[in-house]
Amino acid sequence: MRIATWNVNSITARLPRLLAWLESSGTDVLCLQEAKTTAEQFPTDELTKLGYESAVHATGRWNGVAVISRAGLEDVVRGLPSDPGYDGVQEPRAIAATCGPIRVWSVYVPNGREVDHPHFAYKLQWIEALKAAVAGDASGSRPFAVLGDYNIAPTDDDVHDIAAFEGSTHVTPAERAALTELRESGLTDVIPRPLKYDHPYTYWDYRQLCFPKNRGMRIDLVYGNEPFTKAVKDSYVDREERKGKGASDHAPVVVDLDV
Repeated sequence: MRIATWNVNSITARLPRLLAWLESSGTDVLCLQEAKTTAEQFPTDELTKLGYESAVHATGRWNGVAVISRAGLEDVVRGLPSDPGYDGVQEPRAIAATCGPIRVWSVYVPNGREVDHPHFAYKLQWIEALKAAVAGDASGSRPFAVLGDYNIAPTDDDVHDIAAFEGSTHVTPAERAALTELRESGLTDVIPRPLKYDHPYTYWDYRQLCFPKNRGMRIDLVYGNEPFTKAVKDSYVDREERKGKGASDHAPVVVDLDV
């Protein structure tokens, strides 16, 4: 079984590439982030023609998550039960579904903006709410994973130059401590193997030739429980999908399971 996570940075802008990638990659379950559309405008019909069901949590031009599956789609949960919300709004950042033998959450963790910004405090609160939401499945006997854009690089090796991030979000001790607490609920970081390059980065800014220079970050993560990680046979970043015209600034992270 092949599952993946991909921040597409607008499913409308990326739809032709997404459909082609689903066909060529043989992906069974895709956790998608930054749909940047409404549930009504989500391309459900196009995906159905390829044999995929869609569960969507999206409300407009920002955020938006989905689970796309050709392995079944049941027990859908939209949003975190204890979502703290930001500025009075609960944003569409999390969705869960059971896809055949596995259960997944697709998550888009808040960016945080700046360390002294209210959005940063919201980010930490949101991860705490995520931890509470996944605790039961994380400790269960069914293969389970939380996949998505975490907007945090777990270690200094997960950024191209840690000095360039001094004083910035994504690498702070508070954010990394929040990730550690999430993992302590019973999850392990499934680190994709590097292919051509030394580090399996998943995100490269559009600016300053970051992708050609491989000035990236590993912020798209797969956190699986013990039954999930024991079933992993391979994992990689599909770096080729970051190339060319009309690409997202993130690449898909792919995990192959024997379940």
